[in-house]
Amino acid sequence: MVGSLFSADAWNNITFTAGEVINPKRTIPISLVLGTGLVTLLYLLCNVAYIFVLPVAGRPDASDIISRGIQFAASDRVGTAAAWVIFGAPAEYIMAGLIMVSTFGCNNGLIFSGARVYYAMSRDRLFFQTAGRLNKKLVPGMALAFQAVWAGILCLSGTYSDLLDYVIFAVLIFYSLTIGGILILRKKNPTAEHNSRGVSSLILPCAYIFVATAICVDLLIFKPAYTWPGVIIVLLGVPVYFVWRRVSRGAYPAS
Repeated sequence: MVGSLFSADAWNNITFTAGEVINPKRTIPISLVLGTGLVTLLYLLCNVAYIFVLPVAGRPDASDIISRGIQFAASDRVGTAAAWVIFGAPAEYIMAGLIMVSTFGCNNGLIFSGARVYYAMSRDRLFFQTAGRLNKKLVPGMALAFQAVWAGILCLSGTYSDLLDYVIFAVLIFYSLTIGGILILRKKNPTAEHNSRGVSSLILPCAYIFVATAICVDLLIFKPAYTWPGVIIVLLGVPVYFVWRRVSRGAYPAS
């Protein structure tokens, strides 16, 4: 599930730019639906292509790609195995090139959207003051630089599979907390605009929280080398939050 969940992750990053979007009440929901739907469709089509090109079952001791199948593809690189059947030996270089394009595209989106989080944190006095300043182009230039450097460090820190395990576990926790927050807001402010009511409006959020929690527990059990450090990193944010609040009190000029 880690790889498939990561393929659709960042679906919510457009919300980080809501303050800079024209007519966000209409644009943001459309962006969320179209972006998530398109990525899901592409992911399913890729898997359909794999099934048509490679046998699902295979033998772990087989010497050729076809005999190993999807089940025992080398290093779980099913995409590369399928490309090898189609293009032959150049498949490895083709896939490497496509991965680089995907990586730069992913970084581009995450840098532009993630910088807005730093900007908002700084305005709330929870991050470096410089990240909350706009440059002459009226964009948070320093926040963009912070995010670009951090994204580069992460890309050079290890393998993609390691990063996916760290990321997916952490984001599932925060997505669950976010959806739990929506349920709390519904109870506190039931008359708010676009606030769904009734039992039916509880089914999907509760189902999501249950499934996401189950996946997190599964990762804690079967991939403890990556998920437990992820728990520690997330929990470290609690004391950092309170310390930063205390230190920044009076240090930042009033917004």
